[in-house]
Amino acid sequence: MRAKRGDEKVVKPRLYVLDFNGSMDAGEVSALREEVSAVLAVATPQDEVLLRLESPGGVVHGYGLATSQLQRLRDGGIRLTVAVDKVAASGGYMMACVADRIVAAPFAIIGSIGVVAQIPNFNRLLKNNDIDVELHTAGEYKRTMTLFGENTEQGREKFREELNVTHGLFKQFVKEMRPTLDIDKTATGEHWFGTQAQTLGLVDAIGTSDDLLIQEITTHEVLSVRYTRRKRLLDKIMGNAGDSAERLLLRWWQRGSHPFV
Repeated sequence: MRAKRGDEKVVKPRLYVLDFNGSMDAGEVSALREEVSAVLAVATPQDEVLLRLESPGGVVHGYGLATSQLQRLRDGGIRLTVAVDKVAASGGYMMACVADRIVAAPFAIIGSIGVVAQIPNFNRLLKNNDIDVELHTAGEYKRTMTLFGENTEQGREKFREELNVTHGLFKQFVKEMRPTLDIDKTATGEHWFGTQAQTLGLVDAIGTSDDLLIQEITTHEVLSVRYTRRKRLLDKIMGNAGDSAERLLLRWWQRGSHPFV
């Protein structure tokens, strides 16, 4: 965008606006990857990115990849601001802390730097109905916990150990991104509202994404970036049914074997 100032033409830096509304499996990372790639292909060091982030977290590997996509902006020298209007907790906060600046609404939910896994076990129900489940593995810890077999104390201990390792990596990453943060005080799994989070150093300023856009529009050319893929009607019909079944299977698999951030 060019504006005349006398005989001189002034080129405004650009503000690229991205949105990430994260689900449990962070499936939105596919679109985020394309959007970040598009920005990096055209952005200059004077340009900035505003990510409007909403997520309560989810599977570790999904949010780890989403975080890595934002790290690409940081590595590319593009200033990143994350705006949280409602929630950036657990894996959502892991994404947010990559930013040069985090701005949260006063009552946005922030933090929850912790790891959780909840696993139902149907072994006693199956035994009462004379149903046997056989689980065969190669490798001592290939399956530490199971939905249908009988869990052992050894398996439980190993699973808790894996949770603690994941939590340690989570804390280490947040500390690297925000070195002034008291990580022992804030990495307890608790969450805070925006104003409390600012006091603790989890966010940098209080405000909404609307406030940020109004502030930046006078000095930047504001561009919304969104990746979409068109589908044929038949693909939509068949895909929705397949996706529903796939999501159901994914939830069961994740609940039985993977922690959440």
